[in-house]
Amino acid sequence: MFVLDTNVLLHDPTSLFRFEEHDIFLPMIVLEELDGHKKGMTEVARNGRQASRTLDALAAAAEGADIAGGLRLDSTGQRAAGGCLYFQTAPLHYSLPASLPQGKADNQILGVVEALRKLHAPREVVLVSKDINMRVKARALGLAAEDYQNDKTLEDGDLLYSGSLALPPDFWAKAGKNVESWQSGAHMYYRIGGPVVPQLMINQFVFFEAPGEPSLHARVTEIRDTTAVLETLKDYGSAKNAVWGVNTRNREQNFAMNLLMDPDVDFVTLTGTAGTGKTLMALAAGLTQVLDERRYTEIIMTRATVSVGEDIGFLPGTEEEKMGPWMGALDDNLEFLAKGDGTGAGEWGRAATNELIRSRIKIKSMNFMRGRTFLNKYVIIDEAQNLTPKQMKTLITRAGPGTKIICMGNLAQIDTPYLTEGSSGLTYAVDRFKGWPHAGQIALARGERSRLADFASEVL
Repeated sequence: MFVLDTNVLLHDPTSLFRFEEHDIFLPMIVLEELDGHKKGMTEVARNGRQASRTLDALAAAAEGADIAGGLRLDSTGQRAAGGCLYFQTAPLHYSLPASLPQGKADNQILGVVEALRKLHAPREVVLVSKDINMRVKARALGLAAEDYQNDKTLEDGDLLYSGSLALPPDFWAKAGKNVESWQSGAHMYYRIGGPVVPQLMINQFVFFEAPGEPSLHARVTEIRDTTAVLETLKDYGSAKNAVWGVNTRNREQNFAMNLLMDPDVDFVTLTGTAGTGKTLMALAAGLTQVLDERRYTEIIMTRATVSVGEDIGFLPGTEEEKMGPWMGALDDNLEFLAKGDGTGAGEWGRAATNELIRSRIKIKSMNFMRGRTFLNKYVIIDEAQNLTPKQMKTLITRAGPGTKIICMGNLAQIDTPYLTEGSSGLTYAVDRFKGWPHAGQIALARGERSRLADFASEVL
């Protein structure tokens, strides 16, 4: 039996249906606290109201049944929940240490867990709470307590899909006999079999590098039963393939640029530490495809407006002007890109280029995204690690025909309170989109900003 704390319901109003075949118990004080949180337009208030509606629907579905005997959780059509929901219908008798004040809601919930444990022995009674101090108190009193885990996409950030895979050193020796290869256009294709295929996903990059053997950098384009097709990449590291004057400097950047420049990939996620070139590459690829190839009509840039330190208050001006201070990263990169076009057009030419570039980049706030549709746009979502999965869904579902969305972020720099690496919207998107033929993910490994920035991200 799980006893839910109020913060679990306020965090995820559907949490009642996430406990499979187990029973759930709600102490009376939880309903009382839920009532105190229902006013307002915040996420917490909204979740509180939804949780109350869910409880009302469950009670209505069990019309005439004895509420003390428990309400079936699957009575409103939620098939995954096989247990019952119990409300506290009578006072429970318990004794807590005198040092815990009786009036506090947390302590009353702990008392209820204590009483239920005695009442339902030997059955296990577990408190589920997102409040760390509450869990510590519960364990100090000898009660079982757990965090609410359901919203975490991954237990460990290191397990996040990186988008690239090193082939084993004996790869050619094992696969060499039965590799088919053919050329189509500028690309070579290899059909491979063997033990490595089950690990592969569509749009995953594979690389083979060994001294004295030909190296291979390729992307998985098709997986069929026990074989996979690899397509060789375009090398954006060479000067003739520069994108808006930008060359890639390492293997992962080249992988990322292949995704950014591929019209068949609609959704790209780039993760990596500071200075790995996420924003620069996304902007360079965007400008090339908007201004040179006319594939998209404009670049739309947005980001989570969560500050690192204290807020500096309201900002004056229009939506674009308010977003200005948040877009320092964009300005820095544009300065570099406008300088590096290499036409030698002088001061006037540069001013004209700058003006043209600015006219094709729109800066939007996330707050006004609901209900919009982007047609043939190149959308960059910067600092995506600060978004919740719900906000991420809102943004990605704005994409209309011909739109490409790029999400970038560094999971080590989350500034939003209550978000962790496991529950961030960026982690969620990477995990859910892996293996889809029109999406790609690359974890950028090497910093290329400066020796100072690289050393700092290692040692600090």
